[in-house]
Amino acid sequence: MAGIYLHIPFCKHACHYCNFHFSTTLRLKNDFVTALLKEIALQQPYLAGEVVETIYFGGGTPSLLTIEELQQILAALAAQFTIAPGAEITLEANPDDITETALLQWKAAGINRLSIGVQSFFEEDLQWMNRAHTASQAIDNLQLARQHFDNITIDLIYGTPTLSDERWKENVMRAIGLGITHLSCYALTVEPKTALDKMIRQHKLSDVQPEDQARQFLLLMEWTAAAGFEHYEISNFARPGHRSRHNSAYWQGKQYLGLGPSAHSFNGRGRQWNIANNALYIQSLAKDTVPFEEEVLTPEQRVNEYIMTSLRTVEGLDLQQLQRLGGEKIVGVVRKESQSFIDKQWLVESDGCLVLTRQGKLFADGIAGDLFQ
Repeated sequence: MAGIYLHIPFCKHACHYCNFHFSTTLRLKNDFVTALLKEIALQQPYLAGEVVETIYFGGGTPSLLTIEELQQILAALAAQFTIAPGAEITLEANPDDITETALLQWKAAGINRLSIGVQSFFEEDLQWMNRAHTASQAIDNLQLARQHFDNITIDLIYGTPTLSDERWKENVMRAIGLGITHLSCYALTVEPKTALDKMIRQHKLSDVQPEDQARQFLLLMEWTAAAGFEHYEISNFARPGHRSRHNSAYWQGKQYLGLGPSAHSFNGRGRQWNIANNALYIQSLAKDTVPFEEEVLTPEQRVNEYIMTSLRTVEGLDLQQLQRLGGEKIVGVVRKESQSFIDKQWLVESDGCLVLTRQGKLFADGIAGDLFQ
């Protein structure tokens, strides 16, 4: 089984914190769709006949696609790949793009899961992030979306200078109260070369405080657990039966094909990534060439990737799988290096797996880095 990710590189305007590849002009959108359709055909061999069980429209803002463009893309995928019955097909959408007509069209086209970029239900937070939608649009259009889709995830951001613990709790509880079945919650990261990074360095905005982010993450785990959500990956929480199948495949090391500018692909042996430039992407596909770079992963890289991704999940790092990837010696090294984290009660070993504790999840990246080979 495999997944397909499509990067739609257009937004109405730039959020201050975003470092994904996108353009705020739609001038090249028609040419982009033409190029994307050609890439779908050219990349057909990449998955080597694997059945596709998930399709994910990410971005950027995929909800800017017209229904005709979306239908064209889905038809091209169906023509080139074997799509599993009941495949999970996710569309990322901004709250301000959601209308009754759009919801009906998306559903009729085959979309069965929505990922809605809410980030906060408070106007002050949204303005600080420079989001395109308002708090009332987020609430009203989530209620509207729930009338047509029962599989909805929303993004929320915590750890911003404008977000008190009380407001953070209101955000989480409002999402739960709206019947949302999946939450992706991220600590705000100040990425280099973003508008947020520049404004913080110029002292126009307050910087984030790691201790506030850690506290709000611990509170998040407490509130979601009490509401019956499964904390199945560091940033992801789901009602039973509503895990993201697409993102879970990334963490499980399954194959996936990335289409569109800046999209990444993985076939089990190596990675490739498309050029992050819309004009050059379009020009290259006009000449029947996919503009990508690639690397073949070394055994050590494959081991390290497994350590990083598996530790983020509720199942943890399976030592038998680690042995299959790297041999018995590496298992011994990882056991030895993990002991200090077990002593700190940041890790536990359960049924042959190393699993982060609630406190350990605060240090996930650092723990993984120390276990790298």
